[in-house]
Amino acid sequence: MKTLGATLLLVLVPLQASATISRAISFDEKVDHASAIVLGKCVDTTSRWDPTGKWILTYSTFQIEDQLKGQPAQQITLVTPGGVVNGIHQETIGVPKFAAGDDRVVFVKNTNAGPTVLYFEQGAYEVERVRGERFVRPAVSSAVLVDTQRGAAVAPEEPRTLRSFEDAVRKRVRDRAAIERMNVLKQQQREQASLLNVLQRNKLLVLLALVGAALATWQLVKRR
Repeated sequence: MKTLGATLLLVLVPLQASATISRAISFDEKVDHASAIVLGKCVDTTSRWDPTGKWILTYSTFQIEDQLKGQPAQQITLVTPGGVVNGIHQETIGVPKFAAGDDRVVFVKNTNAGPTVLYFEQGAYEVERVRGERFVRPAVSSAVLVDTQRGAAVAPEEPRTLRSFEDAVRKRVRDRAAIERMNVLKQQQREQASLLNVLQRNKLLVLLALVGAALATWQLVKRR
């Protein structure tokens, strides 16, 4: 629960009693940091107290239709802060709510309490059918999104077709994998260059070590 709360504090900043500002998270950043990205239908939700008895957590189970990132699975249960238990209601600003029957794309983050929604509202997308075609749009939010580098409010992401959304996710996953492979290659090249520099600066020591190894080998063979 501490991990869920800490994440929420990093994303959301209270502005006043009736409004919240939220750091705008780029699409690429969400894809990069998600442990999994799933398209699925919510089939069940249940709320209960956490082991401390202080917080209500809601568990939403999704039947997975498509796994855009992460290990393939048939179902996933997401845990989010808030819910209703025995008439007691707890709510956390910025946390998405799910109901049975909802079609969603969800960016997932692993926590000690279980898988949750990465960046909360900004990591949950609604999927709806318009004139026979499925579209993905950001979850409805009352938060004002702010680009912290420019200090200016930004508009939410535009809706796009499900196919376009899936293509964008998979392209970013491929691009990120290519970047990581390139970084590993560069690191290996730096290490090789560093080793070569050490050898070049210590040619005499290396030569003496090789001669010593050769003499020791010759002496061993001679004794036999």
